[in-house]
Amino acid sequence: MTASDFLTATRVFYDAIAEDYADRFLGKDAANPLDRALLAAYAELVTGPGQVADLGCGPGRLTAHLAGLGLDVYGLDLSASMLAVARRENPALRFEQGSMLDLDVPEGRLAGIVSWYSSIHTPVERLPALFAGFRRALAPGAPLLMAFQAGDVPRRLERPFGHPVTLDFLRRRPEAMAALLAEAGFAPLSRTLRERDESLGESTPQAFLIAVRSD
Repeated sequence: MTASDFLTATRVFYDAIAEDYADRFLGKDAANPLDRALLAAYAELVTGPGQVADLGCGPGRLTAHLAGLGLDVYGLDLSASMLAVARRENPALRFEQGSMLDLDVPEGRLAGIVSWYSSIHTPVERLPALFAGFRRALAPGAPLLMAFQAGDVPRRLERPFGHPVTLDFLRRRPEAMAALLAEAGFAPLSRTLRERDESLGESTPQAFLIAVRSD
């Protein structure tokens, strides 16, 4: 699959479900108390000047949560429909359309990057390029936070909310993701694995990595 293929599939999928997704998951971003604690810890690690990028921000609820933690944050997403929801619900925040595989920021400009379940549609062979782009955009020592479902077997979601779209949700092993980040020039800070939260509809453990751009 080419980059344009999976990016197009992801954009079409989320354009189709944006309003239903926002209604279904209202208030559920960072609903788990352990997730909120991790986000609060991450916010304390952001010490440099510059903005934090919430990449794959969707309807913007996590962007708003990060702003509430005191971060100067903006959101980026492929889906125009998701961004319409984000701008409507969070008019004081900035949201841009674009791909996290092609970040339009000067080298070393960002004070932090959050990829909260947004790398889960990126094929594994594209992850080195993705992480290299993260490193290029971050200032030296700036932190990256990644969240993803832990596991090996992808989940294919077909006709969500009755819409005629399909997308694969890729699960990863935390140790494999940590190794790829190290190869891209990141130094690890923490690796967290929590059990699934059935109240949130989770079917697998959830993984969280924090790493910083090393020089």
